[in-house]
Amino acid sequence: MGKRKLCLGLLIGTIAGGILSLLDRDARNYAKSKMTDVKSGSSYYMKRPSEAVKGAKDAFDRFNTTFTKGADNAINALEQVEGTLEQFTNKSDGEELNNNL
Repeated sequence: MGKRKLCLGLLIGTIAGGILSLLDRDARNYAKSKMTDVKSGSSYYMKRPSEAVKGAKDAFDRFNTTFTKGADNAINALEQVEGTLEQFTNKSDGEELNNNL
């Protein structure tokens, strides 16, 4: 129940804020130009749905490639840290053995 009230309050606040911001002439003109851009873009893709699908596929492929490169870099960094820690641990173990002798 609390989650529902919170979401409803956020929605009402967002709508009220948007309406109040439209009292400013510059904000209205900006909103109007953006809505015109959205309208022209959506009508373009409504007439050419195959381009929309191709664009979405290309964007997903770019995201997938970037994510994979980032994951590979993170794994490489972790392996380097692991190797450094092993060298440090082995060096410390060798010094302890020399001190005990």
